[in-house]
Amino acid sequence: MTHNVNANHTTKVGIWHTTTVQSAQGRRRPLQQQQHFQQQHQTYQTTSLAGHKRSLTDSDASVASAVSAGASASSGHQNEAVNKRQASSRHGQSVGTKELPRLVASPIVLTDDDLGSGGGGMSEYTQRKAFPSTPTSTIDPLLSLSHPRYELPAKLVANFAGLGIKTIYPWQKQCLLGPGLLTGEKNLVYSAPTGGGKSLVADVLMLKRVLDGGGSRDAKALLVLPYVALVQEKVRWLRNVVAGISREELVGSGLDEKQKQQKQLWVPRADKDTIRVVGFFGGSKVKASWNDFDIGVCTIEKANSLINAAIDDCSISKLKAVVLDECHMIDDGYRGYLLELLATKLLCLGQEIQIVGMSATLTNIRLLKDWLRGHSYETHYRPVPIEEHLVYEGKVYPAGTTASILKTLTQLDSNSKNRQPHQSVVGPREAQRHVRYIKSSEYKVLQDPVTNVIVSLANETVRAGYGVLVFSSSRAGCESDAVLISRALPPLAEADPVVREKRLDLLGELRSLSTGLDPKLEITIPAGVAFHHAGLTTEERELVASAYDAGVLKVCVATCSLAAGINLPARRVILHNARMGRDLVGPAMLRQMRGRAGRKGKDEVGETYLCCRKSDLEAVVDLMHAELPQISSCLISDKRRIRRALLEVIAIRLATSRESLDDYISRTMLYLSEEPLSVQQTVEESLVELQNMEFITMDQYHNFEATKLGRAIVAASIDPEDGIFIHAELQSALKAFVLDGEMHVLYTFTPIPDLNTVSINWRIFWNEMEQLDESGLRVMKFLGLEPVQVNKMLHGGTLKETTPEEKETARRYHRFYLALQLRDLCNEVPIHRVAQKYDTPRGMVQNLAQTCQGFAAGMIKFCESMGWGAMAAALDHFSDRLKAGARSDLLALAKITFVKSRTARIFWDNGFKTVAAVANAEPQELLPILMQAQPNKVRLEARDEQKYKDKLLAKAKVICDSANRLWQLELRAEYEEE
Repeated sequence: MTHNVNANHTTKVGIWHTTTVQSAQGRRRPLQQQQHFQQQHQTYQTTSLAGHKRSLTDSDASVASAVSAGASASSGHQNEAVNKRQASSRHGQSVGTKELPRLVASPIVLTDDDLGSGGGGMSEYTQRKAFPSTPTSTIDPLLSLSHPRYELPAKLVANFAGLGIKTIYPWQKQCLLGPGLLTGEKNLVYSAPTGGGKSLVADVLMLKRVLDGGGSRDAKALLVLPYVALVQEKVRWLRNVVAGISREELVGSGLDEKQKQQKQLWVPRADKDTIRVVGFFGGSKVKASWNDFDIGVCTIEKANSLINAAIDDCSISKLKAVVLDECHMIDDGYRGYLLELLATKLLCLGQEIQIVGMSATLTNIRLLKDWLRGHSYETHYRPVPIEEHLVYEGKVYPAGTTASILKTLTQLDSNSKNRQPHQSVVGPREAQRHVRYIKSSEYKVLQDPVTNVIVSLANETVRAGYGVLVFSSSRAGCESDAVLISRALPPLAEADPVVREKRLDLLGELRSLSTGLDPKLEITIPAGVAFHHAGLTTEERELVASAYDAGVLKVCVATCSLAAGINLPARRVILHNARMGRDLVGPAMLRQMRGRAGRKGKDEVGETYLCCRKSDLEAVVDLMHAELPQISSCLISDKRRIRRALLEVIAIRLATSRESLDDYISRTMLYLSEEPLSVQQTVEESLVELQNMEFITMDQYHNFEATKLGRAIVAASIDPEDGIFIHAELQSALKAFVLDGEMHVLYTFTPIPDLNTVSINWRIFWNEMEQLDESGLRVMKFLGLEPVQVNKMLHGGTLKETTPEEKETARRYHRFYLALQLRDLCNEVPIHRVAQKYDTPRGMVQNLAQTCQGFAAGMIKFCESMGWGAMAAALDHFSDRLKAGARSDLLALAKITFVKSRTARIFWDNGFKTVAAVANAEPQELLPILMQAQPNKVRLEARDEQKYKDKLLAKAKVICDSANRLWQLELRAEYEEE
């Protein structure tokens, strides 16, 4: 038997509806009162409140929200009536805000299984898990970071407390107190669930190595993360952690007098007594200088490059700790093997560098422990428990029962073929399986059962006052889901006044970006919904993430990459399906996404709902119960990786003899997971291939030495195979470099594209080719790119990629197509205009610009290592334009904060042609210029227009301050020259 809530009908309902309201309003009844209330209120009269506009603080409005947001509007004409009433009552929004017709989410109905004694009639919102309470620091003093055992400075402990970390969990204490960890004598590998507090352990150990320093005031640490967004987030966090801490405070902190005397102390210097945290990632403006940081937060590639440079120039002795986050990625076929390379190099140094590896999805932790020769620790503790569900054909099943779902549904499907038309599809066996179901919708846009479920589940959560993360398989899916969910949520006019103002502020901030306000975000944000994917620019993603984290947005719809790419927990996580693109996600990615459920300090429980279609049911059930795959080394799966490993250690002179190379290989994870004879054979073959490629040579003593080309490839941080292509391209360019234009330089700065990820719009290619000047056409001819071939492709031809020569030619076409986009960016065409022109997402265009900056730096290093000084100088001169996104006359202005590309040109056109001119201007003078620099925007109401100007005025003040600092540096340089 099932129960529904219909308008104007007396209906038997569960206590769930009322307790949801209590949860949203923060009111709790003791358990006995809840049971009594349930017994006394098994039936009552309900009347539809959907469409009646009231304040969210109004009790009746909360009731309306709780009863599944218009569950009473069950028929089509009722839905449309509600829709019209809501549309007619909207007010208080900015004139430019777009809205689509409102939707009413389908009601979510409880079954007998959930209303019975087992479910207690309560939803996940009000259930409290009975698990042993965590002891406090008053019971266990070691749960306080101020305990002398940890030897942390008082200021650092205070900073942690200010960030909300006043005590640690028992598992964190046990892990930190493992043998030799606090003293840095042992390495550590540990595994803890997402949201279990695993990062704090690594932070404490890393900070101790930097602060203690082994008597050295120049102690360094590296924190290695897989994604740029994580690097940026971690830099902000660590800067807050070390704020106000100087090395002067760290002398013998927490030690007794005898230990202080034994410890080598340093004399603090004014310029180096602060703890400097710097982020390094592709396209970042900061050059990777080993001497300019104490804690380097790096992507995998940047960390490997930094370690190579430090070993080569013998400054590696300053490195005291390396943290490898998400170390399960070591078996990632594309870039994870670099983690193995950099860690193995550290193991070969013979100096005390503490390596800390952590992950939420490690299974064979023993292998990593043996490889790193350290201590291991595993925990399954989560401060917020997670309740997991599978949603199939609108029915919600507890994840624990999914093992028998297939059998049950197969039987039901078989029975349904034989049933009479009047018989119900829902049988008694099925009712015992699912605990809730979502009624089908009358709206055409919600006819798809999965989409309908997502809108209803998100609507239910938001109206109860919680946050939702929805994972979709594609960028288009993210935007579609976000728009539909926003149409079912209360409009902006019905939001809390404070939240309403913050959402309008968010719209203003997005509108003031150089790319303008995305039209779909303009629709969704007023309802508290946004999407987050690679198609957005970095600035847009940061604003969306911050607004969601602050509670301004209640729903964030994201692609799967967000699960590992940034830390945004939610009360409820909904997976549109278990796919990333067309392929099913793996067990590790599924765990990452589900692990985002539950927000410590805000939620009592986390919930996950994995939606599944009939065609995927068997695969999804298997996936939900699949064990995490065991990680293994990727070095031997592709000979290119082992070749790079050998070339790097030879080029930086870490291992040059056959014996030292054998020792290096014996310290890899590969050596522990594969047959030694097989590994030995692969090494022998790779050394021969490196010699044939002319990357290494052997001297008379049978020692290996990197050639000039080999050293250049390592200095540029590129794969050996890509190095061959780059070397051939640059060698040809030396004979006939086209310097009367910019296309040849831009082509050289464009990374080698993956042919599977870059698609060419041949119509656009043809149009751009026809507009090239004589210099650009000569570059095409020099590269062997033929207009005839472009014309063939335009009319349905194919670009052959069967032979190595054909693949290289295809690479050049793809690379030149990207170089055309880069040309527009360097000539002050805004990112969103380039994106429109080439039919590419804005985020992809911005990522191209950022990646090219890192690749350009590598090309300059390559030329310098090859001894091509003139070429390096020419490329270096143009690299400033790449960073500025502007022509040469604007390079000085483009150094000012917020003044880049098109904005710099508008400053120039308005008479502000020098840094000094901007520095001597009043912020109010710059306001009209900044208004002019903004992309076309819709007309705003007077109140919103003033707020928009206030934001630009704040930006103008930052610009003036930045210009003043730059001008002072210019004056100082001129004074010193005199």
